[in-house]
Amino acid sequence: MRGLTDTIVRRWWAITIVILALAGAMGVTSVLGEATRTASSVDQLPVGSDSAKAAELRDRLPEAEGSTAVVLFTREGGTLNAADLAAVQSRARELPGGGRIPLQRSDDRSAALAVVPVAAESATDISKAVADIRATARQGLPDGVTAQVTGPAAVQADLAKVFDGANTRLLLATASVVALLLVITYRSPVLWLVPLVVVGVADRLSAVASTHALSAFGLVWDESTIGILSVLVFGAGTDYALLLISRYRDELRRHEDRREAMSLALRRTAEAVLSSAVTVVVGLLTLALSLFPATRGLGVACAVGVIVAAAFVLLVLPAALVCFGRWVFWPKVPHVGEDALADGHSLWRRVGDRVAARPKRVIGVTLVLLAAMGAGLFAVDTGLKQSDQFLQKPEAIAAGERLAQSFPAGSADPAVVVTTGDGERVRAAAAGVEGVASARVVDSGGGVTEVDAVISAAPGTEEATRAVRALRTAVAPITQTHVGGTEAVALDQAEASSRDRFVIFPLVLALVLIALGLLLRSVFAPVVLVATVVATYLASVGASWWIFTKVFGFSALDDSAPLFAFVFLVALGVDYNIFLVTRAREEARDHGSRAGMLRGLAATGGVITSAGILLAAVFAVLGVLPLVVLAQIGVIICIGVLLDTLVVRTLLVPAIGLVLGDRFWWPRRPHPTPADQRPQVAAAHSGPPRDRASVD
Repeated sequence: MRGLTDTIVRRWWAITIVILALAGAMGVTSVLGEATRTASSVDQLPVGSDSAKAAELRDRLPEAEGSTAVVLFTREGGTLNAADLAAVQSRARELPGGGRIPLQRSDDRSAALAVVPVAAESATDISKAVADIRATARQGLPDGVTAQVTGPAAVQADLAKVFDGANTRLLLATASVVALLLVITYRSPVLWLVPLVVVGVADRLSAVASTHALSAFGLVWDESTIGILSVLVFGAGTDYALLLISRYRDELRRHEDRREAMSLALRRTAEAVLSSAVTVVVGLLTLALSLFPATRGLGVACAVGVIVAAAFVLLVLPAALVCFGRWVFWPKVPHVGEDALADGHSLWRRVGDRVAARPKRVIGVTLVLLAAMGAGLFAVDTGLKQSDQFLQKPEAIAAGERLAQSFPAGSADPAVVVTTGDGERVRAAAAGVEGVASARVVDSGGGVTEVDAVISAAPGTEEATRAVRALRTAVAPITQTHVGGTEAVALDQAEASSRDRFVIFPLVLALVLIALGLLLRSVFAPVVLVATVVATYLASVGASWWIFTKVFGFSALDDSAPLFAFVFLVALGVDYNIFLVTRAREEARDHGSRAGMLRGLAATGGVITSAGILLAAVFAVLGVLPLVVLAQIGVIICIGVLLDTLVVRTLLVPAIGLVLGDRFWWPRRPHPTPADQRPQVAAAHSGPPRDRASVD
């Protein structure tokens, strides 16, 4: 390891590494670009689910291409008169396919609707088609008559609008937050630029590398994948950079030669960074076991991103920093002979002394606090309705709610029954199901028939779910018959999400436990650390639930939010424990377990707090997207990271370590380092340094 670190920081090697890495990354990014893919009808559907099988069968129909939109015509505060209906009928004829599809009037004459086929596949084409339908439907209507567009195509178009330019906005917001917090952390006009540029280049390379890797392995990704990837790369990469720079600053107080200081800092930081990166990657790869194709792709993409971020921080950042003199830290330039963080009387050392005075009381109080915050878990409800998935209600959702006032609630988005059997038999079976208002054959060909079944209950309700279950039971005896549509998809997604949590939660914990055991060569410490991270997760979900319901008015957690929050929070939360305990173990070799824990807290307290606040802020940036699930994930992780940083790592883990002493490291104990091998503060030089350029 020493030979590698010495090579990285040599003058010409450092310059070469920086030039080749940055130029190579930008070249690959510009030449290859992000890989593209054609969306599939089953990308968002659980593998093997009934709705996925229905979508696969439906693709065989002659008119399976595209989707449908529903144009709803209403008059404000009244009924549609004869003149209104004539104008509406004229508008309907101008719509795509409108001449072939009759206008449907509600029984109370308060509304009329037209179901319009949308012959498009990609999200871009569907969005354009829906925009054209909206513009055409609103032309020349009488005063007081309005036209709104809902249905599956309109919902998809409004969802695509959410992500229109979203990745760029998210990247700019993330980079701005990171830059601001780096300036505050370092209080230097120059230093913050170095890690920001290195991590920023790593982020762009990660996007290219991950999408091409997904394409090579046949995995799928959606609009949110690259946005979440950027948040993770900036968050994890900047955390690793903060740890390295903090140790480098510390070593500059002991060594006159900055290259020697960086080589030593890199050697002592690499173990923690590599251990953290491996733990995060292993945790993320468990998402590949999800039943959701897009979730599998997200896990693999983020794992690639963390690998790239760690590589840039350990190889490119050290080389970039040693290209500058000590002045890069101006105005707080470290000088030889100053107290190292572990030796000083910083805020974190004073906190450690307070914890050491009454460690058992600290353990009790923090556990009570976490339990109180986690009380909200008993009230958590999952299963967010489609109408509640947007922070700002789009037209498609508002029109769907208005449509339910005049027509059966499921008219805009009926259940889709697809069969290779007798279509008329399927229609009759569907029509006889309690909760189904009507059923009709809408398409047939290639040995496949599609039947639309209009559900009476409002979308997203228990009644609608029961109707889907009853519909599936009714058509089950008919060979190769499957039920799809929005309500059926929601049911399958809820069941698949429950299965994912049951499989992935324990697997993540087991893999993280093994990784920590190999790192610390201990049995007891990994169990303690994983238990604290789980407590943090439970407390953050419980606290977030009260925020979601009392502040934002959310009705439920999205089915996917607990899984994503758990994987990211456990994998990333363990980072701070790794940063703390690896330094505590290093200090314990010279000072014993109790003093080593306090010195480790003093040495890492500032950098871990900065890293935690930065990571929490970065995930909070997900709230710039008007999609509830991303806001929920961001809030849970933000609260969890802050808890882990400010409470668990600062108070609980040190207190447990102080109470247990050497038993914390069982079955191994930190072995004292011989006095002649301990790091010494460099004495004042009586002669010139070895490399004059490295001293400035």
